[in-house]
Amino acid sequence: MRACIAVKPATVVQWHRQGFRLFWRWRSRSGRPSVDREVRDLIRQMNIANPLWGAPRIHGELLKLGIEISQATVAKYMVRRRGRPSPTWRSVLRNQAAGIAAIDMFVVASASFRLLYVMIILAHDRRKIVRFDVTRNPTAGWLARQVTEAFPWDTAPRYLLREQSVNFKYPSRFN
Repeated sequence: MRACIAVKPATVVQWHRQGFRLFWRWRSRSGRPSVDREVRDLIRQMNIANPLWGAPRIHGELLKLGIEISQATVAKYMVRRRGRPSPTWRSVLRNQAAGIAAIDMFVVASASFRLLYVMIILAHDRRKIVRFDVTRNPTAGWLARQVTEAFPWDTAPRYLLREQSVNFKYPSRFN
């Protein structure tokens, strides 16, 4: 004899949800396989010995050794560094500022619609204007004289930053 049970549709939906929950709980119970202690120690040792190597490089070296591991797992077990491995651009500028000056030229239209060429030289160590001049007819000689007068005798900076879009000839000591 067969028995027939009548149930509500909501009950059937609830049974399905419980079944899916149980299935996915069972399916995800295993997780990732654990990484051996020796492999974790090797990743850390390689990372400490080679501070410029990232996860892709260490992953490649482990593959050469025959150790099958993902790159994400290598990154997970690498040693976390607090600071940056190299100096920042700001620290380079701060350390070298005493030897850097910048020169720039730009064009300004006067009230009478004449073009005036402005030259400015800035010292980076104190962020001050070393020289400032304006002319209607700039020449290479005029610009060379401005630079040599801005830095008399042995006061010339080690580096002179300049914009390349201006077609002026700079003095030979700054080339």
